This record gives sequence, structure tokens and C-alpha cells, in this order.
Amino acid sequence: MTVLKRSISAIALACLLSPATQVIADPDAGAYLAGRHAGAANDFAAGARYFTKSLASDPANGFLLENAMTSFIALGQVDRAIPVAEAIVDTGAQSQIANLILSARAAKTGEWGEIFAALEQGRGVAPLVDGLSQGWAHLGEGDMTKALASFDQVIETEGMTVYGLTHKAYALASVGDFEGAEAVFADGISGGTLRYSIRSAVAHAQVLSQLGRNDDAIAILDAVFGGRMDATTAALRAELASGTAVPFDAITSPMEGIADIFQAVAGAIKDDAPDAYTLLYVRAATYLKPSDTDAVLMTAELLESLGQFDLANDTYATIGRDDPAFHAAEIGRADVLNAAGREEAAIEVLEALARSHPELPQVHASKGDTLRRAQRFAEAAAAYSRALEFYDEANPVKWFVHYTRGIAYHKVDNWTLAEADFRAALELRPDHPQVLNYLGYSLVERGEKLDEALAMIETAAAARPDSGAIIDSLGWVLFQLGRYDEAVGHMERAASLLPVDPVINDHLGDVYWAVGRHTEAHFQWNRALSFDPEAEAAARIRDKLDRGLDLVLRDEGLQPIRVASGDD
Repeated sequence: MTVLKRSISAIALACLLSPATQVIADPDAGAYLAGRHAGAANDFAAGARYFTKSLASDPANGFLLENAMTSFIALGQVDRAIPVAEAIVDTGAQSQIANLILSARAAKTGEWGEIFAALEQGRGVAPLVDGLSQGWAHLGEGDMTKALASFDQVIETEGMTVYGLTHKAYALASVGDFEGAEAVFADGISGGTLRYSIRSAVAHAQVLSQLGRNDDAIAILDAVFGGRMDATTAALRAELASGTAVPFDAITSPMEGIADIFQAVAGAIKDDAPDAYTLLYVRAATYLKPSDTDAVLMTAELLESLGQFDLANDTYATIGRDDPAFHAAEIGRADVLNAAGREEAAIEVLEALARSHPELPQVHASKGDTLRRAQRFAEAAAAYSRALEFYDEANPVKWFVHYTRGIAYHKVDNWTLAEADFRAALELRPDHPQVLNYLGYSLVERGEKLDEALAMIETAAAARPDSGAIIDSLGWVLFQLGRYDEAVGHMERAASLLPVDPVINDHLGDVYWAVGRHTEAHFQWNRALSFDPEAEAAARIRDKLDRGLDLVLRDEGLQPIRVASGDD
């Protein structure tokens, strides 16, 4: 805090309210309820608006303050969140996120004493964040001895060793002590106490390059990333291979060091914590380092998963064309547009990207996926073919491109090419349940190679016993083989796993009919109709309801079901 403490929280809130806003005596119940609804829907813009409006009449309300602050942070408007965080502190309330944002503000402004003062007052964020932040704050004040002591204290804390070592190495490298940084990296890796993250592997490679050891740097990148390098890492490897002394720019200042702490926490909790909570940490990271592409991409991915497609689109769009990750951002932007129901806009993005980056197979594969979702199957197959031209033979994702191209060929009734692709996918990924199920089911539908199809689907079902689609395929192939009694249990299991799937309910009706359970068959066909099947399937189901399955099959030129004793 500054020496002059704010006297009341309303002062801090003043910059949030428009000049025309008047403080009223009665609470604004409508704004409060609208804010609650917006928060539940992850509508951060509406939440910021309504919680701020509610604060006009109740400026010390802790719930309103916390939600207004987190809404601003989620929007990326950290400058607007800061006065709300200050107001929370002024009320005496404890808020981890308020402490986080005020720590970020201190790092950005270089007011390192604020970090120490907050910790002395018990306003920490979390032990790991607090410990590492103290190290960087000491470095910000120019005291490397105290900085290293703080990092050593983190290293000695159970569960934090890898983070302490990593940031100690970053700190040494940031002041040009590359020998010291290399010693920390090397000792930590060889002793098993340090694990590489994407950033730390890159940082170590840059440190080695500064020491004239480009070959060792390349060896680290190859060992850590193998054939899965992103564009940024691949560009670094190429630069190292050219013999260039690559500058150290992974972490260049205490502010960037603290930004890395926030992003590291976001990455660590991403799979376990709610996305809206993780977003707060990564927004704090980009507040300190807006140019951090990894943090920007994570922010956009979180926004997409939260259903905030416009915000995600805007975030992806901040990555410039000269950034090695531009194509990844554009692919992400296309995914967001797809999720928002804007298929044509997504296709336009990918077509432009295919023109500007024609040598990148993942661009063509993404274009194929988008065209396939738009049911433009012939164009999708062409895009997948283009992708396969550029993938290395050993690339592990080729199986999936063969699989999806097979689906596209199947949809345009080119079964010869479709089957070839499915079998190519299985050569690359033997016994993959998804491929086995699609190929096996397709063979069943065509009435071909039923014994092989059954073996495929049984293998898939054994691997994925809780997949309704695969269990449906198993029941259906048994039905096609005339093994009706065996089919019943599998089809009932499939319907329990996917109870509102029209195809599975339709299939269950057919199986019930085959074993003479006609009343239950009619019930299942009616259920199938209630779940909006495709028009052609719906017409066939109605025909079965009117005349029974046997007459429908006869009119289709197929053999009726064998006569079975029924319940009516």
C-alpha cells in the first residue's frame, strides 16, 4: 500500500462508475440478480456491468466486490479490477484474487515493497506464489543475495522444489549469469529434482546457446519435444542449427518472472480447477507480459471452453502474422467460429491460412475438419489429401487424418477409398476403438465381411465398454448376423449409455421386434421419433410403426425377420 491509505472503499470504486451514475439509497435488486445470472453463464461483460451497478448502492458488499473484480479480470480489464481489489482490502476482507491482482500491479509498476508489505499483513496468494514472488521482488530491488535465498527456501519446501530451481535459473540468466543458470539446470536435471516445462526447456537451450553450446541446446529440444515441436520451438531449433548465438529472452525481468509464476500456476491447475478460476491466473500473466504467446493461447482456449466465443476470437486475433504461433492462433480462431455456429467464417479463415501457410499440414487438416463438419465432404477429402502430402512419414497424427478422410469418402459413397483409409489408419494405430467401430459398423451396414466386422467391433467394445456408440455397433452386427437374442443385452446397454440417441433407440426397437417383443419395439420406435432423427430415418420409423419391421424390410428388398413368438 502507499503511505496514504485510502479512507473508504468508495474512493477506489469511483473510477468504475460512469460520471452519470448516482449512488442510491436502496439496493438495486434487479442489477444484483442480473449479475448473479451473468456470473452463472460466464458472461463476464454483463457481470462486470451489473455487479458494478449494484455496488453503487452497496459499495462495501464483499460478494459484489469480489464478483465485480473477477468479472473485470476475466475480461482482461485488470486496470479496472485493481481499484476493486483495493476496496476489498480496505474492507478488511480476505481475498486471494485481490491479493493476486495487487501483487501483479506491484510487479508492473516496480513497487516491490508492496509485495513484502502485503505478505507482512497476511495478504498472501498461495505459498508457492508468495515464495517465488519474494525472490523476484528482491531481484527487482537489486538484491541478488536475498533473491537467491528466497528461491532456495522454495527449493527446500516439499512439493515446490522444481519451481524453485526453475526460477532460480531464470533469475540468474536474466542478469547474464549463464554459467550459474546452467549449473542450476544441469544439476537439477541430472539429480532428478528438476523437470522441464516447455518454457524451461527453451530457457535452458537459450542459456546453452549463450555459452556457445548450440549442439547441446538442440539435444535438449529434441529430447523434450521430439517430433512434437510447435512452430516457435521449431524456429528456435533451426536458429540453433545455423550456429547463431540465440539471445536469452525466456524471462528477462522480475516482472516477467512473476508473470511466469502466474502462468505456471494456471497450467498446473488447468485440468482440476474450474476454467473461470484458471482464467484469472492466466489473465494476470498476460497483464504483466502481453506478448507471451503461450499465455495468450491458453487464455483463448479457456474462454472458448467457457462459451465466450467473441472474447476467445478477439484474444486469438491479438497474435500477429509475424509470430511463429500465428497459424495456431488462426486454427484456434476457426475452432471458435465453428463453436459459435459460424462455419462459413471459419472456412474463410482456414482458406486464407492455407494460402499464407501452404506447407503446414495441420492447416489443411483443420480445414478438412471444418469442411467435414459443414458436410462439404468432397472438399474435406481434398483438404485431408493435401495435409497428408506434407506430414512426415513418422508423424503420429497421420492415422487420424486417414480416419477422417475415410469418413469424408464414405459420405460421398466412395467406399473403396474410404475402406482403404480406415485400414491405413489401423496400420498406424492398430486396434484403435474409434476406427475399428467406424469400419466395422460400415461393413455391417453394407452387409460385407460380417465376421470380420464382428471381430473388429468386439475388440472396440472390449476397449471402450462404456461407449454407447460402440456397444450399439456390437448389438447391431449381432442383429445383422441373425443372432437376435445375443443382440438384446448389448442394445439395451447402449440405450442406457446414450438414452436420447434416436439411432440407438431405433435399433433397440428393431431388436425387440426380432425377438417377438413387439409392444416394446413400438415403444422404442416412438422414443426414437421423439429425439428428432434425420428426415429419412424418421419416415422409415413411422412406416415400421404403421406396418411392422417385416413388411418394411420386404418392401426394401430384404429378408423379413424370422417369425418369433411375441407378446401380442
